[in-house]
Amino acid sequence: MAAFGVHSEVGKLRQVIVHRPDLSLSRLTPANHDELLFDDVLWVERAQWEHDQFVARMRERGVEVFYVKDLLGEALAADDAIRQRLIELVASEYVVGIGLVDAVRGALTALAPDALATHLIGGLTVAESGIDLGRLGKSSLIAAAIDDDSTFVLPPLPNSLFTRDSSCWIYGGVSINPMYWPARRREAYNMAAIYRGHPMFKDAGFDFWYPPLGDDERFRVEDFGLASLEGGDVEILGRGTVLIGLSERTQARMIEQIARALFEKGAAERVIACVMTKDRAHMHLDTVFTMLDRDKATAYPSVVGGIRAISLRPGVNGAALRSFWTNTEAPAFSSPAMSAMTFGALTTYFSRKTAVAACA
Repeated sequence: MAAFGVHSEVGKLRQVIVHRPDLSLSRLTPANHDELLFDDVLWVERAQWEHDQFVARMRERGVEVFYVKDLLGEALAADDAIRQRLIELVASEYVVGIGLVDAVRGALTALAPDALATHLIGGLTVAESGIDLGRLGKSSLIAAAIDDDSTFVLPPLPNSLFTRDSSCWIYGGVSINPMYWPARRREAYNMAAIYRGHPMFKDAGFDFWYPPLGDDERFRVEDFGLASLEGGDVEILGRGTVLIGLSERTQARMIEQIARALFEKGAAERVIACVMTKDRAHMHLDTVFTMLDRDKATAYPSVVGGIRAISLRPGVNGAALRSFWTNTEAPAFSSPAMSAMTFGALTTYFSRKTAVAACA
């Protein structure tokens, strides 16, 4: 079996994980789309058709495509311990409330693996859960306050569409990312269950850059979520170099964590933190700078022109601030004759954001 990893932004893509628009997107309404980080309600059927075309073009080129929901269902079916741990994480007291935690966990446990995967991504309403609000209203504040059985006891995760954010491969390992916004944080739990429980990954022998594994082979998650990282800020340039945007969604503390993990295993020689303005209009580095080839990139100049770069190397906490395009940074790229096309970074944005490469 080929080793999993991503060693370049522009190498040959062999395997990829995507998420087809599904139940979670159909849950968007005019009342909740802002809270779920969408600017509007989407036409789900059209989104599914477009996504199917995207997948078809990849398969025509020999790319092996995997779907998040399928992998999650298979992981849950293969490993009961992973299944139970995931249910405990997503239906915690802080998500569903002390008075409902047992009932919601029970409802999730009763689901078949494929149905459980559907609702872990698509959300679960009171009506779908079968929870008796009348009975539980005597001991649960949340149950007593609910007056509509279409209320979510487990909110949907429509941003699962952007698979690169919740986990990202960096050379021969993967980072399961603590997301910036609460509406997205459970996505990482689903990906962790896949990478730890699915037969394809379980014994594959790759590294976890974050969170680290303890001596008991369980994730050390006591600090998970205290700082944020999203995969849209991570770009693998090759030659042992990684770009990470210090953006609206990714914080310096997590960049240091990733850099240390990479350096300890000799997986990278240099991490370049790109200090950029914090703005939802360009929340990630890949919205303004995207590699097209070894010597070509798209760039949005009004943002990229203001980026400052800080290089981190093994044994060194940081370096002096530098402008983004200088001779001192040029060796990080595959060609010193780098050309940046400034007609718009968004031309490649959505195709990159909706796929997380497992082997490229």
